[in-house]
Amino acid sequence: MLIEMNITYGSDEALKISDKIGDFLARKAILASAQLAEEYQTPYPKYIPEVADSNFLRYHYDFKTSELIKQFGLYNSQLLTIAPTGTLSTMLGISGGIEPIFANSYTRTTKSLHGKDVTYKVYTPIVDRYMKANNITDEEDLPEWFITSADIEPINRVKMQGIWQRHIDASISSTVNLPHEATVDDVRSIYWNAWQCGLKGITVFRAGCARVAILNATPEEKKEKESVEEETKIKKIVTQKGTSDCLGMEHHLTTGCGSLHITAFFDKDGNLRNTYLSKGSTGGCNNFMIGLSRMISLAARNGTPIEEIVDQLRSSGTCPSYAVRRATKSDVSPGSSCPVAIGNALMEMWEKFNNEHKVKAQTLLEEKCPQCGADLKHEMGCVTCIGCGYSKCG
Repeated sequence: MLIEMNITYGSDEALKISDKIGDFLARKAILASAQLAEEYQTPYPKYIPEVADSNFLRYHYDFKTSELIKQFGLYNSQLLTIAPTGTLSTMLGISGGIEPIFANSYTRTTKSLHGKDVTYKVYTPIVDRYMKANNITDEEDLPEWFITSADIEPINRVKMQGIWQRHIDASISSTVNLPHEATVDDVRSIYWNAWQCGLKGITVFRAGCARVAILNATPEEKKEKESVEEETKIKKIVTQKGTSDCLGMEHHLTTGCGSLHITAFFDKDGNLRNTYLSKGSTGGCNNFMIGLSRMISLAARNGTPIEEIVDQLRSSGTCPSYAVRRATKSDVSPGSSCPVAIGNALMEMWEKFNNEHKVKAQTLLEEKCPQCGADLKHEMGCVTCIGCGYSKCG
């Protein structure tokens, strides 16, 4: 909105216009809630008369609204809020609301369009429209009101959020982006000023911190790690209860929500028997992975060909988190969602096992005890005999 009005975020003019808009929205929201309470002859269930004396309401209502509230209360326990829209707006190509633009352009990498890694620049929609309309070819020539979150003085960011917090009864989710050289005193000053401006909460992100930012303007320069292009490798031999011995292989994926670890077990004939999936977090996604791994294992043990299992996984569609990470960090594993990436990885592991490790697996899994001739079991990284207790680990 401010860009469309040729107003720089954080400027005095921006503070004034934001104050007017916020005040208008708050007054209208309070009046509408009081009118709804009058219409339905009831306030929200836990409404108490003391609410009418809150500083927020007293700052915004006039005599008419005040009388309605005193008589009927408010129909809504919460009136206004501002969603944290940085990631969603980037994914959908829409405005981030009152938030400044995170970056005028992003770097994206694609494999599908050219058959190889191709990096190209993508402009934020409002920037792209302005540059085309004004025949601008270099974003450095954009006017001053195209300011990004990284270029805004922290105090101006806090002041803007303070203006909006004055007119919003809920907390506001807002992040102050700081350069890597920011000090402890800089962070302390931001929180102190946020408190003075009446903010209920604020977040600080310093560039280069260990935690990954939600959005990045350009891919971080990283040393190539063998684990990223990770070769699937034989990790350990385990005994699967109720089946013959299996050889386990591990694979690491990067998904829209972070790391995903896959362990797949194949029998000596190269058939998939079990899978174990684990994310680097707890909660809904990780529980979903546990359930998915059990269903894949059940299907495999009941004779479903791996091609059919993978085909079902690959038809799972697109995940929004996956799309956002691909657009902002371009480091995700091949696929459009976790199930698709898992399917791709399982097929890669299966092909690798049968092409490179099957003969070795048969040798290992059919090995006999040198002392008694009984079958050897491969457990916990060691080879032991269930007959006489012989162990290669000593």
